[in-house]
Amino acid sequence: MPDTPYLLAAIGVSTAVTWGLRALPFAALAPLRASAVLHYLGARMPVGVMVILTVYSLRDLPLGNPPHAAPALLALAATLGLHLWRRNAVLSILGGTAVHVALASTLFTHP
Repeated sequence: MPDTPYLLAAIGVSTAVTWGLRALPFAALAPLRASAVLHYLGARMPVGVMVILTVYSLRDLPLGNPPHAAPALLALAATLGLHLWRRNAVLSILGGTAVHVALASTLFTHP
């Protein structure tokens, strides 16, 4: 069994490391809050992420086969329409997903 001073030192070091790691993000974020770059990225990144996700989702779309491409294209149109109408990303994404699932599983089923 380790000695009492050794155990107290181990507990003290563990406490200091844990406290330091928990305080570090707050200390690092304080100077960033006034950063112009951070505000610019905060305003532009959501659009950039949506563009990347859209391109990634539609990259293998079979445009030469309209029945297979129709659910994705109609869901994209529904997503754009909902977003232009309400400007709510959650509503747009959920609505577009619902349209795609409904069309792909009912109207445009594969034989």
